[in-house]
Parts: sequence; structure tokens; C-alpha cells
Amino acid sequence: MNNLQNIDERIYRYVFSGDNDVKKNLACEIKEEGASKGIKLASIHNLYMAFGNKEVSGFTVPAFNIRTMTYDTARIIFSVAKENNIGPFIFEIARSEMNYTRQDPEEYVTAIIAAAIKENYQGPVFIQGDHFQFKNSVFKTDPQTEINNIKDLINRSIEAGFYNIDIDASTLVDLTKTDLDEQQKNNYRMTALITKHIRSIEPKGITVSVGGEIGHIGGKNSTVGDFEAFMEGYLKEIANHKLQITKGISKVSVQTGTSHGGVPLPDGTIAKVNLDFEVLQTVTKVAREKYRIGGSVQHGASTLPNELFYRFPEKNTLEIHLATGFQNIVYQYMPKKLREEIYQWIKNNLKNEWKTELNEEQFIYKTRKKALGVFKEKIWKMTDDEKKPIRENLKKQFTFLFEKLGVFNTKTVISRYL
Repeated sequence: MNNLQNIDERIYRYVFSGDNDVKKNLACEIKEEGASKGIKLASIHNLYMAFGNKEVSGFTVPAFNIRTMTYDTARIIFSVAKENNIGPFIFEIARSEMNYTRQDPEEYVTAIIAAAIKENYQGPVFIQGDHFQFKNSVFKTDPQTEINNIKDLINRSIEAGFYNIDIDASTLVDLTKTDLDEQQKNNYRMTALITKHIRSIEPKGITVSVGGEIGHIGGKNSTVGDFEAFMEGYLKEIANHKLQITKGISKVSVQTGTSHGGVPLPDGTIAKVNLDFEVLQTVTKVAREKYRIGGSVQHGASTLPNELFYRFPEKNTLEIHLATGFQNIVYQYMPKKLREEIYQWIKNNLKNEWKTELNEEQFIYKTRKKALGVFKEKIWKMTDDEKKPIRENLKKQFTFLFEKLGVFNTKTVISRYL
């Protein structure tokens, strides 16, 4: 089977089959078909280094975390990209998201390739491991176990086709120290160590795009001093006799005042964020002029007001990560009966996470992402009529974001660096 009419059936069978042999065969079949149709899993490293060398500018690359309806949502993104001649855009999923959405690296890649086949898309497909994050609680007591956990996740991800990896050791930053180097030491050491691991296993002919992170999202805002302390330590680490890495990170994530998913207020609205765009601009300036890498990355942005998005390319933000806003659209427009069923499950099964200061609406908003894996098949099996308002509103938002981030008509730009 290799025609467009049955790709829907094949990806459904792949995702929900309990037979590992069936899954393996279908994944191979879909990937091979994608390759034969000009769908190429790719690294964005060279483009980002071109930003660092000031050969490219003027747009911000969007990175989309797809937590649910992955096949449907990826189809919409590919469709909008084709309609508007868009080159760089990234599909990504975080370490934590893989768990609660029940999407391992192989499934995520396979669903996205299937979507590209369905939409007759041709060209590079960038898939990224977002927030491959060190758990500080484990690292403090048994650092080697946590290092091995991250390496194992990266092994599985690169094997599946993730050629873009964001290492997040910002959780190891120690703000109790007064010296910036001491604050960032565990962060840059672990980032360097994992960079070496990535370089040792990346496929021949591919330089995996690697990102670092200097400020934990939701914490203290980043500064140029933080960034320089991280980079100076990182560069010394990767140049030492044990690592000897010639190609390091191509970008760095910073904290600007946002939080993942936004902060829900008792009235159901999302708290306004005092976002510091100057962090993005100043870090990017130093990244490009001093270190010749792509620049700064903004996390936790999908729930920001729409009128802010044009400012990211204006402030030379290299990449922006977007997630919860798309999840919110799915919940808003799904059938009421299914939404009520999911919310009841949350109240029954996640009540230990219900903090006393949260009302019911706040509690559900903060926890409903954790129901997406449990209800994955029911959400997937919504009828076309039930999915129609979700698809329409997702397409509207993706089109808006692509336009405001300046990536319309960038197809020829990306082709120069692959």
C-alpha cells in the first residue's frame, strides 16, 4: 500500500496497533515512501550558522510542539507552508510531553512524515527534541544516572530522525552562587558533554542542530552576562582534550519573563506577561558578533497576545517555541461531550495536583495537557465534522504566526543551506 487514499488508515494502524512487528513494518514503509516523494528529514544547523555569520536575517523560525491530533495538525502546517512558500519551520516535542501525550520519538516522526505524504509536501522536514531537560533532583543524588537517561533519549530520537536537539541543563543553574561562572558551571559542563555524545552518534553527512539554554523558563530573566559566562565555559569544555568538539551549539534559549502555558487567572483569562524583548535582542547581538552562532530562542510564547508576534523578528529572535495555544484551540472546539468526559477524568485522577489556591477552572487549565495521552484515540477518532472547527481555527492561527514571524516566501533561503 502506497497511495494517498490509504495513508490515513496506515498511520492510524501504526499509532494504535499493539503489535510491535506491525508498527515497525508500517513505520519503515511510511518513511521509505516519504523519502521517495522528496520528504527529507533534516538539520537546520547550517541555516542557523548563516544567521550567525550575518548571511541571513529578517525572520524568526517557528517551532511547533504538537501534543495532540499530531497527524491532523502537521497536515495543516504543511498545507499552510505550501500555500505561502515557507521554508524553515520545526516540529518539536519535549521530554516531558513524550510521556503525558504517549508519543515516543519514532511515532512522532512517523506521524509527521505521513502528514507530509498526505499533503504532497516536498522538501526538508525539521524535527526537534525540545527541552531534553536534566532533572535536577536526580542529578543532585546520582548525576551519572541522569546523564545516561538523557543519552538514551537522544539515541532513540536521532535514530528516529530528530536531527535537531535542544539540551536543557538550565535546571542545573545554581543562583545561590554569586559568581556567574559558578552559577552556569553545571549547565555548560553537561551541555558540552551531551553535545559530544550527539556528535558521536549523528548520521554521516548530517550535523545535528544543537541548542543550549541559560535560563529556566518561568524563573529569573536572562542577561548578557549569563550568556557570556555560559558560552565561555562551554567553549573551553568542548575544546578540551577529552571532548575536542569542532561544532558546538547554534543557538541558546533565554528566559524573558514568560512561562510555559501562561498563568491562568481565577476568571479564566491568562495573566499578562511583561516580556523583556531586550533580552532577546541583546543576547542575539552578542551571539552573532562574538560567537558567530544563530542567536536567542524564545520559549512559552503561544499564549502571548497576537499583537506581539511581529516584534520577534524585529528584535532578531532566531527561533520561537509554540505549544499551549494550539492545545487550547483543540479543547475549545472539540465536542462538548468529549471535553466534559476529559475534564471529569482529570478531576477523578489528578486531584492530588489540585492546589488549594486554584479554582476548578485554573486547575483544569494547568493539568489538562496530561489527559491527552489517555484520550489520544478518542481525540483522533473524532469525525471530520467534529474536527472541522478545530482545523479551521488551527489553520487561521498557523497562517497568522507564519506571516508575523516573517517566514512567508523563505523557501529559496532554506534551499541555499541544505
